[in-house]
Amino acid sequence: MGMGSLNGATPFMLWLCAGCCLCLILFYQYYAKALNALLLGEAEAAHLGIHTEQLKRQLIIATAIGIGIAVSASGIIGFISLVVPHLIRMTLGPDHTRLLPLSAIAGAALLLLADVGARVWLAPAELPVGLVTALIGAPFLFFFYYSNVSA
Repeated sequence: MGMGSLNGATPFMLWLCAGCCLCLILFYQYYAKALNALLLGEAEAAHLGIHTEQLKRQLIIATAIGIGIAVSASGIIGFISLVVPHLIRMTLGPDHTRLLPLSAIAGAALLLLADVGARVWLAPAELPVGLVTALIGAPFLFFFYYSNVSA
C-alpha cells in the first residue's frame, strides 16, 4: 500500500467504510452541541451538565475506529481529511452542527479531487494519490503550525 491508494477497493471495504462513515456522522451529529459546549472549556461544559470525561472517551474511541477503518482501506491518504475541518473552521466558524457534516463532504471531495489529479496530471503516467495528498497536507500543516505558534 505504501503511500496509500484507492486502487485496492473491494465491495466489502466500500460497504464497511460507508457504514462506518454513516454511523460516525450520526454519532458526531448527536454530540455536536456537547462539542460546542466543550469549546467553552471542560469546567464550563461540566457546569452545563455534560459528562466531559465520558464524552472525551467516547469521542476518542469513535475517532480511532473511523481512522482505523479508513487507513486499513486506503492507507495514509485518509489523513488528508484532517486538513479539511481546519479550513472549514477558519472560514465558517466553530459550530459543530455545521462543521461536522461539511467536513465529511469536503474531505471526501478533496480526496476525490486528489485522486483525479493524480490520474490526470501526468497522463498517461499515474502519480500515487498519496503524493498528491502529501503535497496538499504538508504545506497546510506547516502553515497551521506556524500560524498558531506566533499567536
